[in-house]
Amino acid sequence: MLKDLKILIAEDNVLNQKIVSHNLLKSGANVTVAINGNEVIEEMNRGQYDLILMDLYMPLTDGFEATEYIRQTLNSKIPIIALSASNYEDEMKRCINIGMNACIVKPFDIEKLQKTLIKLGIFN
Repeated sequence: MLKDLKILIAEDNVLNQKIVSHNLLKSGANVTVAINGNEVIEEMNRGQYDLILMDLYMPLTDGFEATEYIRQTLNSKIPIIALSASNYEDEMKRCINIGMNACIVKPFDIEKLQKTLIKLGIFN
């Protein structure tokens, strides 16, 4: 399911970057890592991606601001899955309200990501 997908990981924590990247690469995905929202926006302007996994709290520009920019300024419909360390209902609602497609609590496994993508009808 993830084979050959171009996935942009927005994550400032080095350990989380390594874990998520490793698992996605094992699934056959092509991975690019951005350490803050500014880098996410730069990557979106440089290339095309199939999916963004977006940490919410990053330095400079956070995941919320980056998502708003992607949706409003770039007018992109790219699937964005929020990666959150918490499971707060208000935070989940905020993610959806600004245009993210879903929210997954970290740490997560590839199976959980795949089930989320299928549930959303993003990838079959």
